[in-house]
Amino acid sequence: MPTLPVLDERLSLPVLPGDFESREGGGPEGRPRRLPAWLKRPIPSSAGTYFTKNLVGELGLETICESARCPNRSECWTRRTATFMILGETCTRPCGFCAVKRGKADAVSADEPERLAEACSRLGLRHVVITSVTRDDLEDGGAEHFRRCVLTVRQRTGATIEVLTPDFDGRADCLDRVLSAHPDVFNHNLETVARLQQYVRRKSQYAISLEVLRYVKSMRSSTRTKSGLMLGLGETTEELLETLADLRLIGCDFLTLGQYLQPSPRHLPVTRYLPPGEFDELGRIARLMGFAEVASGPFVRSSYHADAMARVEGVPIASDSPPQADARGGP
Repeated sequence: MPTLPVLDERLSLPVLPGDFESREGGGPEGRPRRLPAWLKRPIPSSAGTYFTKNLVGELGLETICESARCPNRSECWTRRTATFMILGETCTRPCGFCAVKRGKADAVSADEPERLAEACSRLGLRHVVITSVTRDDLEDGGAEHFRRCVLTVRQRTGATIEVLTPDFDGRADCLDRVLSAHPDVFNHNLETVARLQQYVRRKSQYAISLEVLRYVKSMRSSTRTKSGLMLGLGETTEELLETLADLRLIGCDFLTLGQYLQPSPRHLPVTRYLPPGEFDELGRIARLMGFAEVASGPFVRSSYHADAMARVEGVPIASDSPPQADARGGP
């Protein structure tokens, strides 16, 4: 079965130069490979990030930008935007790709929705992305806290809301709780193809993640669903196309494709770096498959320019959002 570097007649994907291929995530004799030119960026000035960084610190919030060591942090923080991570800084699942701290999680902060809403208000955000660590230790996986955060932020700012959730073990009651807050975009990442799930995500399952997205769309057809994959983990062309087809079969609207970058030597190795032209071609194919919006590029991440993706597709502005609910009770 061909891998993505190999020319595929259906895709017209380019052959990747041998200099950038690797085995077991390194170059000769296991040494780490140097990044290709397209993944090298000038060191950004930190001056523009001060406002966002200081605000996040002042309000005691977590961001996936910092916790996951996102390569776009300086760009986004300079634009005074961030992807907020709720339910603490510690994840209960040991995914092999993720830099977020793992282990025994702390108690949930009851005032986090208010602090989050304050940050969004002071940043002037019109589209807010809220994600979280996975909290298998909580009875509802943190679904009620998600609901409170969405409602509180919307009440304070009038912004459209995008949630990037864990799988909640596929539990409909947890998904219903989050959906009761009427998020405008519901994002749940597959991360990789079916064959690599246990290698990459370990305690998560491909079928459950697909069911999460299918269920959300079936319950609220007006909610845009979104998913993302990291490339360069060993997936093949055929597997990637099958994954995109699976997402379209359940009505997934938005797609993000980005390059996996190894956060540290203890994380999963990169098997290859895809050049920008290949990402462009994959994005073109995904659009032909029916995705309403696609972001595909080496530095693309789940929430990268999420506001632009949502608004191009016509996610309703704040005044068109569903009636607001009391953050303390039901919808």
